[in-house]
Amino acid sequence: METIRTIYLGDLRTEAEHVKSGEKIITDAPVDNQGKGEAFSPTDLMSASLGSCMMTLMGIAARTHEIPFENIGCKITKIMAANPRRVQEIVVEFDMGSTKYSDKEKSILSNAAKTCPVALSLHPDLLQTVSFNFS
Repeated sequence: METIRTIYLGDLRTEAEHVKSGEKIITDAPVDNQGKGEAFSPTDLMSASLGSCMMTLMGIAARTHEIPFENIGCKITKIMAANPRRVQEIVVEFDMGSTKYSDKEKSILSNAAKTCPVALSLHPDLLQTVSFNFS
């Protein structure tokens, strides 16, 4: 069964629908690539997917190992390259909140992030720079 249905809306925009939930996402080409930049671009979504996947796997590891996991956030920076136009690097900076984690807990959480399915699916030439700001 299909997972996502996407339609072209015209003017370099698409609408992707998650079949099971009916949730929709609009994409728009970025300003530097003939678009309006009024929504996530496809490469923005790829970058966001990396951060979300990492955070989800960290949440699963935290639940499994009974590690506190609250008020966690991340900043994601996408760096483009030319010739060919592609994402060259994704920088993910995690803010791990005010919880004091043991070295073992830090290792469990950071390993979970770095081994998420999106991270493992991206081409090895795409640099993934990941940092964890533990209190």
